[in-house]
This record gives sequence, C-alpha cells and structure tokens, in this order.
Amino acid sequence: MEDQVWLAGTGMTTFGPSPLGLDALAGAAARDALVDAGLGADDVDLVVFANALAGLLEGQAGIRGQIYLAETGLLGKAMINVENACASSSTAVAVAVNAVGSGMAEIAIAVGAEKMTAADRAQLFGAMAAGGTDTVRRPAEARTPSFMEHYAHKGAAYLDKAGGDVRDLAGVVVKSRAFAANNPNAQFRSPTSVDEVLAGRMIADPLRLAMCSPIGDGAAAVVVVSDRVAARLDRRQVRVAGIALVSADPGAVDPPTRRAATLAYTRAGIGPADVDVVEVHDAAAPAELFCLEDLDLCGEGEALGQLRDGVAGPGGRRPVNPSGGLLSRGHPVGATGCAQLVELVDQLRGRCGARQVPGARVALAQNAGGVLGGHEAAAVVTVLERR
Repeated sequence: MEDQVWLAGTGMTTFGPSPLGLDALAGAAARDALVDAGLGADDVDLVVFANALAGLLEGQAGIRGQIYLAETGLLGKAMINVENACASSSTAVAVAVNAVGSGMAEIAIAVGAEKMTAADRAQLFGAMAAGGTDTVRRPAEARTPSFMEHYAHKGAAYLDKAGGDVRDLAGVVVKSRAFAANNPNAQFRSPTSVDEVLAGRMIADPLRLAMCSPIGDGAAAVVVVSDRVAARLDRRQVRVAGIALVSADPGAVDPPTRRAATLAYTRAGIGPADVDVVEVHDAAAPAELFCLEDLDLCGEGEALGQLRDGVAGPGGRRPVNPSGGLLSRGHPVGATGCAQLVELVDQLRGRCGARQVPGARVALAQNAGGVLGGHEAAAVVTVLERR
C-alpha cells in the first residue's frame, strides 16, 4: 500500500434472532459507521458489501449490495459484492483497505450482513454445507453438523496431542461468556459454568451445543479512509498496519491462518509478541486453541496453558475474544469479520467499558471461511495499531 490507511468509524447491530430483514440490518450498521466517522453517504467513494448465504437462502445473487443497501444513500457509488464463506466481510475490508491504500478511493465502507434465523433449518444447513467440498454432496438431512464434524475432528486431535480434555473446551465457552456479559451487542450474555456446558446436547463428539457458534442475524460495518481524510477528520487513531488474505493450498506446509499471519506480521512490521488483544474465529471452542498456535501467539500445545492460567481471559495478559467471540457474541456468518474489527477498533479507542483491555496498542483479528482439504478455505489476518 502506498498510503497509510485508517479505520475511521464502526457500526454494528445486536447479534442474535432479529425481526429485521437483511436490508434493515445492513443499513443500520452502515449508517452508524458513517456517523461514527463523521461522514455521510455522499462522501463515500467505494462500497464493499459482504454476505455469504443470501444467494441460497433468499435467492438474491449478483447484486446483493445494491439490493440490501438501497435505502442508505449509497447507491450510485462504486459497489463491489463479496462472497467468501465466513470470511466474507473480512475479505470486504481487505478489498476496501487495498483500494484506499492504492489511491483508487479515499473513503470506503465495508459492510457485512447475514440473516439466518428466518430460513428453514434444512435449507440453512444445506447452504452452510455448500462451503465445504467434503460435505456439499450430502443429502440435506445429513448436513446438519457438517462444519461441526470438521471442528470436532480437529479438536479431538488437538486435545489428544496437547494433553487436554473436554473440560478445557468447556473452559473456552466459560471465558467467552464472561467477556460477552459486558458486550451489549452479544447474542449470549449469561455466564455459564464448565458443568453446565458439559451437560448440553452432544452435537459432534466431543462438542456440546454451547461449544458451537450459534445461528443468528446481524450486521457490522467499518469505514476505511486515507491518511489525508483521516487528518481532516481527526481520525488518526486506528491504523491498518497489515492485512493478508490467503486461500487453502494443499501443497503448502503451513495452514492458511499461519501463512496469512506471517504475511500480516511482515506487512505490519511487528511480531506476535507485540500483540495486546486478539479476536479469533472460534466457530467451535477448539478453534480458539489451535488458531492461537497458528498465529504464533504461543508455541505448539501452549494455548491450553494460556487458557487455564487466565492469560486469555478477562484481566489476562493478552485477552482473546473480548467481544465474546463467535461462541457468545454470535456468528451471522457474513458479518463476523467486520464485527471482529468493530470490537478491536473500539478496544484501541478505549470505549469498551467493563471489557476494555487496558493500554491496548496492537490488535489482531483472524477470520476464516469454508473448508477445503481439512483446512479453512479462506483466511484473513488483520493487524491494527493505535496511534
């Protein structure tokens, strides 16, 4: 990128079952982000709209941004529609950041939105299963736990190798709920216990219900601006230090998240030890553990120790998923990547209230989508820095 790029504003709806349609959710997040940035729709040069499932759930393909943002005043702007499974909106941010950094635009907005609760369950699970090559050919009635089977298999293998057990997975949930209790936008805000989690319905051994991200609705948005615009707006607070998007490569030695992290650290000019707060893609509880290791935020098998010692929890040295993560904040899939960045921008701007990480200066988000060859099909790692 030739120019410094800044995140000038954020907006987000509450996650969870909502009576609002996809257009109302997306519009609310977009308007709030522009207000937060001190800008209006007329100021925007580029709109990048992200959604993963509306093509299959609502039959809307090709021009989703134009349809779902029709009442926001953004029509007429350059508009790009992005679909990249659960990494859709982090991909949208990557597009916006690179557009602003290259000089193609000075002000861009990335909006991610998803409406999942109105769909028939078989239709919804079928749509989600379409994001994995090993599940797409199953009959609809057999697709329900497809992604959870993927995480169950990887989670069981991780626990066996690292010397953990199912109570550790329950501990991830307990931690996420403790954070989410202080997040008014989170889907699940009630604290829980290890025993309560373990008493839940089995989804795919060893995963109980609370260890799996919930179905929900929601939208989130971020405004991306050039250095010149940030100076004019007095928004030189949160800089995009580095961002990397990769896809699965069966011939690569390292998994996609590790490759994306290596690129993002290099572009940011920092190392893992510099990171103060983290949002990772915990679509299931074990994902938090192996994601931390893929991000080189701890050594192999050491994520369990960080969880048990409270390093990753409230008041810990490097909190993980202070928003509550996908497990508790919720996971409307096309909105998740933007929601992670909303949390981290708020952390770096010091406006997270009781869940604020004191003195946070460098933040990292890891978002993933789809399954290909046993790994995430797409992975995005973003490094933000407070100036």
